[in-house]
Amino acid sequence: MTADLVAKRVTNLLAPQVLVILMPPVVGLLAQGWSGAAWGLVASAFCGGVPAAVIAVGVRSGRLDSHHIVDRARRTRPLLAAVAAVLVALGLLVVMGAPTLLVATVTAMLAALAVTVPITLRWKISFHAAVSAGTVVVLAHVLPAWPTAFAGAAVVALVCWARVRLAHHTWAQVVAGAAVGTLTTWVTLAAFGLG
Repeated sequence: MTADLVAKRVTNLLAPQVLVILMPPVVGLLAQGWSGAAWGLVASAFCGGVPAAVIAVGVRSGRLDSHHIVDRARRTRPLLAAVAAVLVALGLLVVMGAPTLLVATVTAMLAALAVTVPITLRWKISFHAAVSAGTVVVLAHVLPAWPTAFAGAAVVALVCWARVRLAHHTWAQVVAGAAVGTLTTWVTLAAFGLG
């Protein structure tokens, strides 16, 4: 298997929409069993499903180059749709009394978007790196922390390498994305008393 093929597979398997759809039910299940997983599915539907649908429609219509939205100039509308969907998810979870960890996780997604969206309007920060790093921080709260952090750091490094290898980002853009994802998620969880 060539390095480019590995990079494409990593990019597709660990894409932001994939992680945002899979992570909340897994976190909910690990934290609170099947009821937590059900809450996680609500978060997944809005935080991951809605933006993925918006992007899929954009790709089919030709307005977007791919589900990775390589062209930075085309990111604004899908990202605003993602922000709106995350706000709706957060409102539903709070009103319906979802577990604190899931509310904090969705709040962390919103915090990461609040930082990355304005940046990407001027500079192509890596959402792949930000989401993968944020996912590791959340998983380290429901799995053994240090093994999860070490394994997760390796996965984040692989994602960063893949994005640079495919020439979709520079090293500065992936490192910045990973830093934003890590810090916004950690600060948000700490603000909820989960740090």
